[in-house]
Amino acid sequence: MRKLAMISALLFVAASLVVGTSLNGATLRSPDDLRLGRIGVLQGTIHERYAMKAWPEATILQYQSPSDLLLAVKSGKADAAIYSDDELMVMLRQNGDLAVLGDELLATPLGMGFRYEQTELRSAFNNFLRDIMADGRQDAMVRYWMKDGGTRMPAIAASAENEVLRVGILSDNGMPFCALIDNRLTGYSIELLDRFGLYTGRKITYVNIEFGSMIAALASRKIDMIGAVMAITPERRKKVAFSDPYYAQGAHLFALKKNIASLPQPSTAGSVKDGESFLAGIAESFRSNILLENRWQLILEGFRTTLVISVFSALLGTLFGALVCFMRMSRLNILRVSAGVFISLLRGTPVLVLLMLVFYVVFASVNIDPVLVAVIAFGLNFAAYSAEIFRAGIEGIDRGQTEAGIAMGFTGPATFYFIVLPQTLQRILPVYKGEFISLVKMTSIVGYIAVQDLTKAGDIIRSRTFDAFFPLIMVAALYFFLSWALMRMLEYLEGMMAPKHRNRTVAA
Repeated sequence: MRKLAMISALLFVAASLVVGTSLNGATLRSPDDLRLGRIGVLQGTIHERYAMKAWPEATILQYQSPSDLLLAVKSGKADAAIYSDDELMVMLRQNGDLAVLGDELLATPLGMGFRYEQTELRSAFNNFLRDIMADGRQDAMVRYWMKDGGTRMPAIAASAENEVLRVGILSDNGMPFCALIDNRLTGYSIELLDRFGLYTGRKITYVNIEFGSMIAALASRKIDMIGAVMAITPERRKKVAFSDPYYAQGAHLFALKKNIASLPQPSTAGSVKDGESFLAGIAESFRSNILLENRWQLILEGFRTTLVISVFSALLGTLFGALVCFMRMSRLNILRVSAGVFISLLRGTPVLVLLMLVFYVVFASVNIDPVLVAVIAFGLNFAAYSAEIFRAGIEGIDRGQTEAGIAMGFTGPATFYFIVLPQTLQRILPVYKGEFISLVKMTSIVGYIAVQDLTKAGDIIRSRTFDAFFPLIMVAALYFFLSWALMRMLEYLEGMMAPKHRNRTVAA
């Protein structure tokens, strides 16, 4: 028993080192209390590096978006998180259960990012910045967006020139810098960039990219400049030519109020109308996440994009998979080896890595629609799996049936089409359905290459409403509905190929 107790204690300590120590109750009095806790940060930001240096023994949890960071704190997955001051103030106004912990951690200048060879474009932005600082427009913009909490874009005339300037932004960055309001990009960064486009006579085209992919998109020429909120740091200067600073921003820790000892703790008394409050909360969540600002249009567009990528990737993967299967079963050694290498590489490469390689490397110098890139990447991945499914189905058919067909006078292709293929399709459809549904769910990562799919639409909505759960549940339900509908279509096709159905068709 003593040995068992010692083993249990060691396992508990090991688990604590891996996942961090949970701070239950009102235990946070200062940032120092997080030295063994769990701290959330946005991946690739200066907050991540700061947290690793300031709390070397803590567990640093990295998240892709501000909405994920908020959800981690509200759900108790992170004890506290670091976020930039201006966006944090907007977040706190809409989440009364959160509060700032401690003093300002750091302050950094923000700048627009360019490639080093873009000296003319960078000089143009610096000249533009000096002009708006001199005539007071910069101060007016800061006052409107940062101090007054503005949410409406001013009227800015669009440039009549045809030259396009592709600017990378993060649409779920959050106000006051950038957010989608009434399905239009709004915020301080957007006004600044729109005015720069007018100043230089260029038409601004915004490309929505994950923050961690922003520098890669600039280097691969997918965008012409970085317009997202990016701090100027020595490490980033090695890859990015920054403009002069256009704003300076601080950062604070934030946590749940109930975990901060210096704040009054909320009452835990229940309400006699808990049921009514729950239903009212659901109704309010539906209104704010779906109806307000016509956010249902984001969901509808994201659903359509997910459907298009899923269906066309499956079609491409099925056709190319059939070709790879033919090569894999060929008598020519070079075809068999080539097909085997293709299958091994694609099955051994994570889909996200494949997607990034195709977008940022294979099509680095090509101006191509990211949706088409997603179809190609997922199609190649699906082809590797479907090729092996087809091969297993064909090899499962007794060879005697092929020999019998040839003996009856059928040609080789005719024997395959009329005898082998129908039986193969009937055998492989159950496995094929599973791979197809997996493909549908895998498309949720296309936001990394600037595609606004169903998952990205949910992230954008969460960045505006700060609703931790309703958008996630809504997106999950829509993925379930899409998977169910596509599964039913495949089951109908499977029924059409059943022997009983074929016999009834022949008899008719």
